[in-house]
Amino acid sequence: MRGGALLSLLCLSFLQVARPATFTVTNGCSYTVWPGILSNAGVPPPATTGFALSPAESRAVAVADGWSGRIWGRTLCGPSVAGAFACATGDCGSGTVECSGRGAAPPATLAEFTLASGAAGENDFYDVSLVDGYNVPVVVAPAAAANGSSCQPTGCPVDLNASCPPELRVTVAASGATVACRSACEAFGTAEYCCSGAHGTPATCPPTAYSRFFKAACPLAYSYAYDDATSTFTCAGGGYDVVFCPGGSSLNPGANPGAAVPPSTSTAYPPMVFSSADADPAMTRCAIILLLVAMTIFHAMSTQ
Repeated sequence: MRGGALLSLLCLSFLQVARPATFTVTNGCSYTVWPGILSNAGVPPPATTGFALSPAESRAVAVADGWSGRIWGRTLCGPSVAGAFACATGDCGSGTVECSGRGAAPPATLAEFTLASGAAGENDFYDVSLVDGYNVPVVVAPAAAANGSSCQPTGCPVDLNASCPPELRVTVAASGATVACRSACEAFGTAEYCCSGAHGTPATCPPTAYSRFFKAACPLAYSYAYDDATSTFTCAGGGYDVVFCPGGSSLNPGANPGAAVPPSTSTAYPPMVFSSADADPAMTRCAIILLLVAMTIFHAMSTQ
């Protein structure tokens, strides 16, 4: 092979591997959201791993092909009592706006990606997960979907904080507003809900009343660890939109994270209250099932 042809082949191979993909992160909420970005182990991080987005603001973040990791939103952020940057929900514990290799503290709604390496025929994998709980509505929309491809948007576009079961709620002590909804695994820590131990396989860890609550509200999102069949999507790539509160915030003023703390203390890390300390999951299953039945009836009536 001649030198020029070899150089061209090497350049082409480089471009296939190094061609960047772009995430366009948009805040459709009526309050500020601080997106966080975590790259998986061994994957180079993007130029930023955390930043602030005011309402209606967008920011493009470039990553290389083959990138894998997650994007999430943090709310109620500001200086802690010790002076370090912290957030009431989705905090990554770095003490700064940049997450710098740290992940989200649950509960947090996660947009997860494994991008193709650039080789022909490879697809990206992506999902929105509620396995670690929920804090803000999130939708992921492949840019290719706008061109008529089969790439499917996914996510959880609704406000689950308003309907979160009482034993899973995370509230701000100053106002009592619910700002996040924990997973049953985090709330109760049992193998049944965490799909661990004797419940560590798909056959021994079926959906529970709590995961069905999440699934009924957000059918395309991961509701628990083994919810792969209806929650993982593929696309040939081309970039992705990650939108918090798509279509505008649906939160009422009482549940709006931006309004949960009085202005005089809104710059401080607000104390949170976890309301499941004395809860018995067995005693609340009936209430969850009744709520699911009501949601199903409402959905059926609204589609007639």
